[in-house]
Amino acid sequence: MKIYLVTGGCGFIGSNFVRQELAKGNRVVNLDILSYAANQNNLADIANDKNYIFVHGDICDQKRVSELLHTYNVDALINFAAESHVDNSITGPEIFITTNILGTYRLLAAAMDYLHYKKQKHDFRFLHVSTDEVYGDLPLNTADRFTEETPYHPSSPYSASKAASDHLVHAWNRTYGLPTIITNCSNNYGPYQYHEKLIPHMIKCALHGKDLPVYGRGENVRDWIYVGDHCRGIALALEQGTIGETYCLGGNSERRNIDIVKTICTTLDNLRPKADGTSYASQINFVTDRLGHDLRYAIDDTKARTELGYMTDIVFEERFKQTVQWYLDHPQWLKSDAPALFKQAVSVTETV
Repeated sequence: MKIYLVTGGCGFIGSNFVRQELAKGNRVVNLDILSYAANQNNLADIANDKNYIFVHGDICDQKRVSELLHTYNVDALINFAAESHVDNSITGPEIFITTNILGTYRLLAAAMDYLHYKKQKHDFRFLHVSTDEVYGDLPLNTADRFTEETPYHPSSPYSASKAASDHLVHAWNRTYGLPTIITNCSNNYGPYQYHEKLIPHMIKCALHGKDLPVYGRGENVRDWIYVGDHCRGIALALEQGTIGETYCLGGNSERRNIDIVKTICTTLDNLRPKADGTSYASQINFVTDRLGHDLRYAIDDTKARTELGYMTDIVFEERFKQTVQWYLDHPQWLKSDAPALFKQAVSVTETV
């Protein structure tokens, strides 16, 4: 059994990873500040698992992080904690600087203290979960894709803050010998995603008869990875990855934003037809483009497939339909006050 300290484990990707690792028999200490996008109910089904410990706290609290590492004799720290909404970073960038940069530094500092105590570096890993947005964007209609060697060229305050955190992690490995690994992923989709993100947001708007707002003409392209595939890739990097290396994890499913929205509409037409018989596509409305909107993201995950045995398990169309059905079956996740609805004690809370 491994003991993992997971930061941001009540978020979308983090909660899926926590559930995955508990199912494998590992023990997870989940440190989460429960910001607006976090939801303890994401983990309600495992709240009473004897191997799950929830800690309400901030990654910027270096003392608390250090105490958790020492108290539980942690084998690996996996950092999911981040502010990640691009639009919010444009209107209010400071919290992104604080959480994504200062927070990562505090985690690294706590890990260094713990490493000196532990003495055996090969017994510990610091895995930093990042994004393909740090690479900037690619031209449309080319075969170019991001690799681990692509120079960083972030466009938004969000991606700039994540790029800075990646550089810190690299530096702590190079300068101090901290055993780090970084993963950079493409756009995630799947269950438990916060309702502001594209797919759940469009489902919510469609079901409520509201406009489906699409930036520009919807020509921007993203590579989509199912969250379960992403979490398996993270576990592979943690268990088999080479210290100091970066691994890009993609879904090999590039789609224009407008095509994603149209697919949502078609899927809803089949699964939850409108009473008047019209298509949800009639609600699509093009709006003023986002400032600094990246054109295209695409990941070449050859390194992860070759070195880690990473792979995606089911074709995009099937997973996408399952995802839409999940939100139809769990309408509470589409409510704007969903996190507030589930603040009841749904997990064992630990204090140090």
